[in-house]
Amino acid sequence: MSARKSAIVTGSATGVGAATALGLARRGYDVVINYTRSADEARASEAACREAGADTLLLRADVADDTACRELVSAAAERWGRIDALVNNAGVTTFVGRGNWDELDAQAFERIMGVNVYGAFNMVRACVPHLKAASGAIVNVSSVAGVTGTGSSVPYVASKGALNALTLHFARALAPDVRVNAVCPGMITTRWFTQGIGAQAYEKLKAQQERSAPLGRVSTAEDVAEAVIWLIEGARTVTGELVLLDSGMHLGNVVAAARPPT
Repeated sequence: MSARKSAIVTGSATGVGAATALGLARRGYDVVINYTRSADEARASEAACREAGADTLLLRADVADDTACRELVSAAAERWGRIDALVNNAGVTTFVGRGNWDELDAQAFERIMGVNVYGAFNMVRACVPHLKAASGAIVNVSSVAGVTGTGSSVPYVASKGALNALTLHFARALAPDVRVNAVCPGMITTRWFTQGIGAQAYEKLKAQQERSAPLGRVSTAEDVAEAVIWLIEGARTVTGELVLLDSGMHLGNVVAAARPPT
């Protein structure tokens, strides 16, 4: 068994996943870099983690596929003899807006739920024996969409609400051996948003949120990664929490209006 801790971060080729993997590598973890399509970016993420001192595994796997999840976990356990943390970051959506329901079909729901909900369940189920042995931690990367009921599409909102409920269920079911929490970011300055809604709409939304959020900013991938890593490394008495990372947007316009002008 490796003396170093190890972590699996799904969807870690870019964005929050890549930032989390790198942050864990800098804290002494060996890491699995997982991807489905972004092979070049995944190799760059792996290289950054190796440069930070981590041993790495670069594994292509669609988390919606239970067999692929089991194989991914087995590869990590065989390599390091332990799994200390699981970050369920892989996620997909379709950007259709809140009223364009006719653009949605069963296939869209199935794919989004498959990755965002079934994928998290598949990974947790495969990892549980190893996480229990290590007194480990799970962090699900959810969204404020699952709390507020508004987001990029109806199936995405539904999937994140389900992921939040799963977080609470797993926190109860796996205590006291494994802590389970979720982070729920609002807008993040990553390509996921810019490619999804287009550069012009992205800049407009970003400016709007910077004006209206009580903290006057939107999150970076590194902001979210810091919260994920704290829940893994530092939050020894925290489980079953849904941590909102939206600069206070969920507090509403009354609080935002009270923020002093800059």
